Order: sequence, then structure tokens, then C-alpha cells
Amino acid sequence: MDLLASMTTFAKAVEAGSFSAAAESLSTSSQVVGRHVRMLEDHLGVKLLNRTTRRQSITETGRSVYERVRTILAEVEAAEALAAESRAAPRGKLRVNAPVNFGAHDLANVLPEYLAAYPEVDIELTLSDRQIDLIDEGYDAVFRVGELSDSGLIARTLRSVEMILCAAPAYIEAHGAPVTPAGIRMHECLGFAHGTTRDSWSFGGPNGIETIDISYRLIANNGQALLTSALAGLGLLLQPTGLVRNEIATGRLVQLLADYTAPVRPLHILYAPDRRITPKLRSFIDFAVKHFGTESPHRS
Repeated sequence: MDLLASMTTFAKAVEAGSFSAAAESLSTSSQVVGRHVRMLEDHLGVKLLNRTTRRQSITETGRSVYERVRTILAEVEAAEALAAESRAAPRGKLRVNAPVNFGAHDLANVLPEYLAAYPEVDIELTLSDRQIDLIDEGYDAVFRVGELSDSGLIARTLRSVEMILCAAPAYIEAHGAPVTPAGIRMHECLGFAHGTTRDSWSFGGPNGIETIDISYRLIANNGQALLTSALAGLGLLLQPTGLVRNEIATGRLVQLLADYTAPVRPLHILYAPDRRITPKLRSFIDFAVKHFGTESPHRS
């Protein structure tokens, strides 16, 4: 038997109030409606409807079965809609938020590839280092650096953000360079106003993790401003690899404490736990995972 068809017909008979009304709604005959109801009753081994020539009534068991059938049919409809959406071409505006450094130096470099692959999607990219409320502020996806709070959002783990300590050759010539993390205390430092590196810097080395309390003459909430200051010779800079990579490659900055490693910072892409995820969002998440590495999704 076609169990799903029998469930659909039974639900329609309950809602319409009679076999004839259900048959008209389903563009079939009363006999076919009756056959489906009897088949479902036989399958379940219970009486669902009491019917005479003049009236129809639902049994107590039939009422309970009807409520479950409605849930099943709704889930089937949702699954069909989800499958239809997955086949649809991504289109529409996608609102994305990212931390300034990552957004400007990593994400922006690969967005042209995404836009070329999905010509019907437009991206509105906002860069900010403050904690964004994805749902209240209407974003489709948010990249976040650092440990996650319990937000109820779905999180895809991307590759971690590596940090590099560096300084301009002019600063090193004037002040020398630290050879151990403890030596940083003798130098001018450029501080980032957000996150765990605001008040202390940590490095792993032969003696394990060493954490150095930092005081600054200049602290800013923007990595690009700190990079400009470092290039001018104002002090030591601890920032993500993506921000300083080109400057180190060209010799405008010099990597320091190369035998030590700064702890990496986790990177995630977050989105709302909506089981009917849109094609544009699904395509963007897959694209981000492809370019920035991934682990299994989890709730944050």
C-alpha cells in the first residue's frame, strides 16, 4: 500500500468532514477515499473513523493518529521544500560580517571567486571587531575570531588564525630586538584593543607557555592602524599572519622570536539554526569551508 497517500487521504477526510468532500478536494472519488481510510485502519489495526450514510465521526484513537499524521505530512512537505531549494540557483543579497583584519586581508581576497561562481548573489560585507548579534542585526553569516560563547547559533570551525610578532627595521636598529618573550618588557608595544592580546602576549617555547604583561604607548581597535604605526617604527606588533605577511615578505617588517610560537586563535563562521537554509547561504558556507578549512558543524 501507499502509506503516505493513505495518510494524506485520511487527514483530508477528517478535515473535510466527509468522504465526498475529501474526494472533491483531492480530485478523486469517494470510493477511493474510503479504500485509503480502510487500508490505513487495516495497517494500524484500529478503527479511525465511524461512518454511516448520514454522518462521519472520528474515534478517540483516530484523533490521536490524525495529530501524528499531520506532523508526519508537515515534515514530508518540509523535506520536499528543502530538496527543491537545494536544487535552486543561489540568488539574492547575502549580509556577512567579519573581523576587520580577516575580512580585509583574507576574505576580501577570495570573494571575487565566489561572486563569479554565483552571479545572482550580491554580498553586503561589514567589517567590525565588536561582537555582532547575527539575528537581531539581520546578518546571514558572521565570521568570529576567538572562543565562542553559548549563543545557540550553528558554528563551522575554520582554520585557526596564526599570530606573528614583528617590527620595522628602523625600530630594531634603534632599540634592538627581543631574543626571549621576557625581553618584550623592555620594548615599546602596539596594542590591539579587542580580545585576549589586549593586556598580555603569550608565546610557546622551550620553557612552555610564557605570558608577558604588556603596557602600551599606543593601543587601537584596528589592526591596519597598528600596522601603519609599526611601519613607522613606533614599536613591536603582534597581529595575524594575513595582516603582516606581505610586509614581512618585502622586508618592511621583520619577524621576531621566530623560535617561539604565539597561541593561535580559533576562527568560526556562524549562522542561525534554520533547517530550511537558503541556497545562497549554503553556497557561501561551503565556499568559506573550502577556502579556510573546516571541522564538523556544532552549536555555539
